[in-house]
Amino acid sequence: MAKDPMLKFISKAQAYPEKRAPELRAEDFDEIAKRYAPEAAADQASRCSQCGVPYCSVHCPLHNHIPDWLRLTAEGRLREAYELSNLTSTMPEICGRICPQDRLCEGNCVIEFSGHDAVTIGSVEKYITDTAWEQGWVEPVEVGPARGQSVGIIGGGPGGLTTAEYLRVAGYDVHVYDRYDRMGGLLTYGIPGFKLEKDVVMRRIKRLEDSGIIFHCNFEVGRDASLDDLRAKHDAVLIATGVYKARDIKTPGIGLAGIVPALDYLTASNRKGFGDTVEAFESGALNAKDKDVVVIGGGDTAMDCVRTAIRQGAKSVKCLYRRDRENMPGSQREVANAEEEGVEFVWLSGPKGFDGTDKVERVHVSKMRLGAPDASGRRAPEHDPAGDFTLNADLVITALGFEAEDLPVLFGAPDLNVTRWGTIRVDHMTQMTNLDGVFAIGDIVRGASLVVWAIRDGRDVTQHIHNWLQAKAKAAKVAA
Repeated sequence: MAKDPMLKFISKAQAYPEKRAPELRAEDFDEIAKRYAPEAAADQASRCSQCGVPYCSVHCPLHNHIPDWLRLTAEGRLREAYELSNLTSTMPEICGRICPQDRLCEGNCVIEFSGHDAVTIGSVEKYITDTAWEQGWVEPVEVGPARGQSVGIIGGGPGGLTTAEYLRVAGYDVHVYDRYDRMGGLLTYGIPGFKLEKDVVMRRIKRLEDSGIIFHCNFEVGRDASLDDLRAKHDAVLIATGVYKARDIKTPGIGLAGIVPALDYLTASNRKGFGDTVEAFESGALNAKDKDVVVIGGGDTAMDCVRTAIRQGAKSVKCLYRRDRENMPGSQREVANAEEEGVEFVWLSGPKGFDGTDKVERVHVSKMRLGAPDASGRRAPEHDPAGDFTLNADLVITALGFEAEDLPVLFGAPDLNVTRWGTIRVDHMTQMTNLDGVFAIGDIVRGASLVVWAIRDGRDVTQHIHNWLQAKAKAAKVAA
């Protein structure tokens, strides 16, 4: 009987793909680590303990079959491993790169709790699907028999693209509308190349385009067509726009030039990576070169900003966060990567004002301390008057999260119901809004969240849209 290749977590140590040296990776926007060699991937997959209750899958928003494709990888059955990982995710190689595994699957790995370090799930997932693309195992979208019904999807990010793929497989005509000149949403313009190289995103989009999905770029609902126009054109409409409005910070001096929202800054940088002409970058307004940069925030977007500033040649980069390291929302791996690359974290600190002559020159910083826990259980930051100080800053980037835009006004749809937070109100059993045949998913429903949640939402809403369209077609047949 063949020896079981699994449960090697005692004899084999955890080993992630080797990262390039910090001084080298700070010179470009390439991913900081390449993928495993085949033997290394099999070795790391073999560390899986094959739990009866796999917490990695339980804590994955997509509930990926992680122990199963780890076993297949350890056994050298890579094509089967890819096919299994692709059953639950439309973008496994993207999730392998950008999911916060330390907070999800790997953070809940059973062998991590036993003191043997988690299985390197994300890196193995990336390896499996990158190999599948190279070997030609990623097949074209298999389009189902035409149903004679169409769906319009507003938003070409991960949620919208996932829904588009599943609906196309079901045989529907699918049109995707997006305000940007390229599809992909935050995958394309929000996440830097050192975490997600753009050819990885573009090949996914090309596969969808080849399936017959029609992409409408540079299309703004409310400018090029109203929501009612799209409802008249399509049998169903899905709103999957995400949330892009930067959260305000009410601090003296906030209106000074040189204080910019994180997404504006990241979008400009990613456009330069595509070779676009970006006037705000060329003028220096959204370029950190030779500047003292201060980033405000402690989430993954803030980490993207500080590491981008390093690559743009900033003189110094500091990140202010009002809590301590243990209580920050961003990935601890990203913090470690940023520190290696030269970012200075100023914990327990927040801005109390900005000043400068014609543009920002200084950030006045309030020292913070952690008080009693708030309603969420986290210790709430409070001002510590004994420790205020000032930092020089030529560029301040605010990364404090995102809020919903006023979609009823933006879309010319005053009857569209929203919550008091501006997110779209839906029936959570069907994901339909108060407008017949108009569905909504993702950030625009619950507020900003992870890309993997958007993919899950796209997968789940597909069935709701399909059921509704089937009922609509049946009713029309009966009426005829």
